[in-house]
Amino acid sequence: MRALSLLRKCCKQPLPFPTFTFAPFSTSKVNIFDRELKRKQRDRAAWLMPSNDPLLHTVSENLLDRLQDCKKTFPTALCLGGSLQAITRSLRGRGATEKLIVMDASYEMVQACKNADDASDDDTFETVFLVGDEEFLPIKESSVDLVISCLGLHWTNDLPGAMIQSRLALKPDGLFLAAIFGGETLKELRIACTVAQMEREGGISPRLSPLAQVRDAGNLLTRAGFTLPGVDVDEYVVKYESALELIEHLRAMGETNALFQTNTILKRDTALATAAIYDSMFAAEDGTVPATFQVIYMTGWSEHPSQQKAKRRGSATISFKDIEKQFANQS
Repeated sequence: MRALSLLRKCCKQPLPFPTFTFAPFSTSKVNIFDRELKRKQRDRAAWLMPSNDPLLHTVSENLLDRLQDCKKTFPTALCLGGSLQAITRSLRGRGATEKLIVMDASYEMVQACKNADDASDDDTFETVFLVGDEEFLPIKESSVDLVISCLGLHWTNDLPGAMIQSRLALKPDGLFLAAIFGGETLKELRIACTVAQMEREGGISPRLSPLAQVRDAGNLLTRAGFTLPGVDVDEYVVKYESALELIEHLRAMGETNALFQTNTILKRDTALATAAIYDSMFAAEDGTVPATFQVIYMTGWSEHPSQQKAKRRGSATISFKDIEKQFANQS
């Protein structure tokens, strides 16, 4: 890893795409996540992430399947952070967009996406690359038709604020698609780590990110001002040879801990105990260990007069009692 770090320092060239720097990273009064640390983790993930990760590919495909339900096209799309390469690959050939803006806070991640795009012979749509932060979108209001975020927004300190900015960036009747990890994600690892810390250190400290619950997702969409909100959830169970292989996969995805905390170093004894407890509690008969990834899919639209709207309260012309009586008479 040190060799790769030195190579990047020696070979780094002037930025071939716009870059936006912001300080501080968040206007939220309470900063849960260290955004600078997360940027560095994504820099590292750009070098480690597999070219076709099955989990990221599956989530991106399932997210973009929502576009098949839409009869309209989206000439300009903005893709925010997360699994950028997986989304770009999944979009190709769908004919849903003509121009894609790829944005991430990590220069290395954006550069990796650009290199992959340059190596591809597919010119399905025009691609623009941008370094920027989801908490401070450098996008004009009402300038894009589609905003996509696949497994990126759960690391923002102000998730409602980031979603509001996404809505403002959308043109009227624009679509917001997002997938975030939910609260049941890595529940096996959370249990094993808690038990290990209690056993070896006599107490616990936060090691895994707090994540949104399914019940909160609809409120987030409504609070951000989206119309026709939709939420559904999937769980994916991935099998690993060991808990250590799981940790390496999380590093490669840029999904390791980025919490603000005093004790940032996990003791070696605690780490080994976590792996042993994980194996003893959750290992399958074939020796593999499962890891649960809960993904919450969110869909929302920017307001437009053509959209269906709820009728005014009290405007109903028939009561539920009358409907109940009608069905009772038919039976």
